[in-house]
Amino acid sequence: MTSRAAPMTVVGLRLGLLALFLAIWEVAGRMVNPLLGVPPSAVLPSLRDLLLLRSYPDLPASLLLTIREIGAAYALAVAAGLGCGFMLGMHRLVGRAWGPMLAALYAVPAVVWYPSLMLFFGLDAASKIAFGFLLGFFPIALAVLAGIRQVNPQLVVVARAYGAGTVTVFRRVMLPAMLFTLVGGLRTGLALSVIGVVVGEILGSKAGMGALINHAYGLLRTGDYVALVLVTLALVVGSDVLASLLERRARRWTE
Repeated sequence: MTSRAAPMTVVGLRLGLLALFLAIWEVAGRMVNPLLGVPPSAVLPSLRDLLLLRSYPDLPASLLLTIREIGAAYALAVAAGLGCGFMLGMHRLVGRAWGPMLAALYAVPAVVWYPSLMLFFGLDAASKIAFGFLLGFFPIALAVLAGIRQVNPQLVVVARAYGAGTVTVFRRVMLPAMLFTLVGGLRTGLALSVIGVVVGEILGSKAGMGALINHAYGLLRTGDYVALVLVTLALVVGSDVLASLLERRARRWTE
């Protein structure tokens, strides 16, 4: 009874918090200038027109473009992050030399790189993909490096003593030990890649969800602006839910 009631309590708390947030938003939205803020009751018509393709007929194309950019950025971040992380983790001298430098670069606010990326790649999709890649690369590489360092070297020695090859050692010893850290880094990298692409589109783009948000904001169409932000938020939440499901499957695989 208690185990069943706990999830219902969590759902109830979430719904209550959402209702409280909407109530505060509704009251605050009616007290400010309509050009600066709108209540949820005024956003709903804009959201309806947006989803019915009345206000922005190119919404599907823009959403698809943003998803493609996110996919490309994240794929590159995963490939480069895994490769770099394994290289630094498997070679101690290289890891000691370049690991702190990688962490220092990760600490630099990523937005400072975007002007250079925009100058190099222009306003097309390449600069957004590069920015999303840059944000997603560092947490993945650092997670792989940290995960490898968590592996007990004695377990590797024992496995090799029993004749296990490199692939077997990796699958049976290293991967289970570093999986939680690795999956956490992959999830963080996905979230940051999504943020990087969307922010890149807002800062300078001719297409994509960020460009639509920037357009609505520039014309002071506050209702459309909030509706577009909500659609983009749904995309971000959807990617995080997908990453969460993959993380759960990975955890079950190690149990």
